[in-house]
Amino acid sequence: MAWQEQVATFVAERGPALVGYARLLTGDHDSAQDLVQDALAKAWSRWRAGADIESLEAYVRRAVLSTYLDQYRRRRLWQRRVHLLATPESEPAREAATDVAADLASALRHLSPRERACVVLRFYEDLTVAGIAARLQLSEGAVKRYLSDGTRRLGALMGDASAAHEMVEVRATTEDRR
Repeated sequence: MAWQEQVATFVAERGPALVGYARLLTGDHDSAQDLVQDALAKAWSRWRAGADIESLEAYVRRAVLSTYLDQYRRRRLWQRRVHLLATPESEPAREAATDVAADLASALRHLSPRERACVVLRFYEDLTVAGIAARLQLSEGAVKRYLSDGTRRLGALMGDASAAHEMVEVRATTEDRR
């Protein structure tokens, strides 16, 4: 099988999952597709003929995460300097979110890149704290902190249902005692 056919097969089989993973990080489908395309180009340029095609997906996922974090750093650096060159643009009006997926995507955009990466790796890829620490090259304590901060902020942004449920139970118990 020629390498072009291998690329086409790989993208057809694993492309939607990779774009879904990237969309959780970027919050935008078009940006996610661009991110995956960049990661595939990096991965395929370093892939050796005869190497295991299954290991390519792990490499592409790592490339997606690294590219996302690098783009964020560049964008943040630019945003610190753009005010010197131009007037700030007005923010576009946000559409009302109608389902949980839209609410989650919106809430994820409010997290820092490290928090978002930790939350996505923990709850989407189901990695352990140690696995996340190894993937992001952070200490386990830092990962725990990013996970704690990220999940707390997500809960606040999405209206933590468990906290509301606990409040209802406490009120019911208090009223029963009266």
